[in-house]
Amino acid sequence: MHGTIESAANIDALRERASSLPLAQYDPGDPELFRTDTFWPYFDRLRREDPVHYCKDSMFGPYWSVTRYNDIMEIETNHSVFSSASSLGGITIRDIDPDLRRESFIAMDPPRHAAQRKTVAPMFTPTHLDNLALNIRKRSAECLDNLPRGEVFDWVDQVSIELTTQMLAVLFDFPWEDRRKLTRWSDIATTIPGPDGLVATEDERQAELAECAGYFARLWKERIAQPPKSDLLSMMAHGAATRDMDAKNFLGNLVLLIVGGNDTTRNTMSGSLLALSQHPDQYRKLRENPALLDSFVPEVIRWQTPLAHMRRTALADFEFRGKHIKKGDKVVMWYVSGNRDEEAIEKPYDFVIDRARPRTHLSFGFGIHRCVGLRLAELQLKIIWEEILKRFDHIDVVGEPKRVYSSFVKGLETLPVKIAA
Repeated sequence: MHGTIESAANIDALRERASSLPLAQYDPGDPELFRTDTFWPYFDRLRREDPVHYCKDSMFGPYWSVTRYNDIMEIETNHSVFSSASSLGGITIRDIDPDLRRESFIAMDPPRHAAQRKTVAPMFTPTHLDNLALNIRKRSAECLDNLPRGEVFDWVDQVSIELTTQMLAVLFDFPWEDRRKLTRWSDIATTIPGPDGLVATEDERQAELAECAGYFARLWKERIAQPPKSDLLSMMAHGAATRDMDAKNFLGNLVLLIVGGNDTTRNTMSGSLLALSQHPDQYRKLRENPALLDSFVPEVIRWQTPLAHMRRTALADFEFRGKHIKKGDKVVMWYVSGNRDEEAIEKPYDFVIDRARPRTHLSFGFGIHRCVGLRLAELQLKIIWEEILKRFDHIDVVGEPKRVYSSFVKGLETLPVKIAA
């Protein structure tokens, strides 16, 4: 079913269901709601009526949903009670077989988390970002200049995937001719196996991830034998906290950096064009005043929310907002809901590129696990739009996007567009 684009009538019916379904039957983590873009009214109702909600039965097992902005921040910063550890299930609603769990610094608690994160942090310092900006601008210009005119093409494939994959290859100093492997591994890392998915079974998924690990292991050996360089792999190979990682921790951190560097920027790059297409007044405003890019970028990151949630596991029984969370319970922080919380964000359903406080959003997380590469993501988005505005009066979205079947990655698989000849 999730290979098709729904009719408008069916979408309306799916949205209507949110008001008639008893709250006890709510399963806001159902990926089908995200594929059809019909999850919004579920979270609106949960924020109003049951902001800390328990789903006792889902394809991912039982879980709590935390849906309000300030509640999410409270859970996110309470590391003594709510754990990110991969050994307890990690950071996504989906439980991984204990034998297949891979530690990464986002799926670690203090104090171990800080040491591994610190190893790659130099990649994202202002000085290094200034150097990367020249590379990003050159590649953005080349990509845009080679786009077809007067014919329909897929923006996701030809722009969003291509540019983020190029950036990843630069960050890892990865063989250029094989860079699309990074895209594939990123998609495989987060896909839900099934008959319509990228892979049919979990075994197939693990086989491709093993290929990823093997490829990077060869590169790792090369980097260890060379003097330290400024790419992510060399930083980890020579870093005191990361050079002796076991195989699972190694692959866990690779997957984290690949997904973090690929999915989030790519889906916001696609979502930014879709958002402007849906709000022509804002598109016009941006063309007339490109200086608004500084507020447009964080606003579109809030609007898209490229990762819909993060998950924690309760380390002890805990009472929160009148609900009794038990030790071992799965607690899902819905960033996508917090970013539409009227109590924290003024008119959150309005897309406003000159919003007064555009950085009030949860898309990068909060606290110690806040996205390490957030400034690079913002930089990539700003530069691509600077280059777009120089070249094109308008880019038309000419069909419905196809959305990812996932309640973790909130993204677009395809977006048909056309640039006038």
